[in-house]
This record gives sequence, structure tokens and C-alpha cells, in this order.
Amino acid sequence: MRKYETLFILHPSLEEEAVKAGIEKFKGVIENGGGVVDNVDFWGKRKLAYEINKVNEGYYTLINFSANPELPKELDRIFRISDSVIRHLIVNEEK
Repeated sequence: MRKYETLFILHPSLEEEAVKAGIEKFKGVIENGGGVVDNVDFWGKRKLAYEINKVNEGYYTLINFSANPELPKELDRIFRISDSVIRHLIVNEEK
């Protein structure tokens, strides 16, 4: 298994419960896909560096996880179809 990290930004109009549910949803995708979540770091609501679709802030979350190479592709697909996600990035952690 390889180590990855993903950073995603959720829409600022979401309520606190919806933000927590979104984070749990993405953790579940990782765990159900055979991955192991190492760390979840919720950064809270922050200002974006630039406006995205007339939105200038969002809820940032960083997740470190270990998984097989196929899992990040599925996670990327789910990020893309989730309306609550403004931006996301999945990277391979260097050794």
C-alpha cells in the first residue's frame, strides 16, 4: 500500500453537521475501498486564495491515508460528483 494525502474544500454554505457528514463520507470511501485513514486534520473555514464560482471561502480538510493505487482514482471520481466539494487534490506522499 502507498501513502497518499488529500486536501479538499467544502462549500461555506454547509452547516456544521453537513460538513462533518461530508468528511465522514470521504473517510468511508477510503476505508470501504480497503484503505487505512492515518490522520484527519480539519482546518475549519478559511478564505480562498482566489474566488471560485463566486465563492471566496470554504471548509478545508486534510486526510492522510494508505491505499492501493486504484483507490485514489475512485476517490477523485467521488470528489468530482459531490456538489459540496469546491476543490480537491490527491497526492502521493514522498518517502
